[in-house]
Amino acid sequence: MVVGIGSMTFRLHGVFSLKEKRGIVKSMIARIQNNFNVSVAEVGSNDNWEKAEIGFSMTGNDGRVINSKMDKVFNFAEEMGLAEMTDSGMEIINL
Repeated sequence: MVVGIGSMTFRLHGVFSLKEKRGIVKSMIARIQNNFNVSVAEVGSNDNWEKAEIGFSMTGNDGRVINSKMDKVFNFAEEMGLAEMTDSGMEIINL
């Protein structure tokens, strides 16, 4: 079994409240879940309205396929245009 774990950090421009941030982050999470069927959650910077940290994970049986799908998630999140991606990272674990 292969597990892929990814994290993305975003800078939110033009957002001045946690309520505005929550709307953007929920939209991003829902769109990623709907398009890729992965587990996604906001994992950090919960009290900072200028920054969002989103994590996701997926499992499979081929590391190359997991790597490719994770790259697609990163590209999709960046191309949504809802926020500027400032950092991303991934780890693939073979169990």
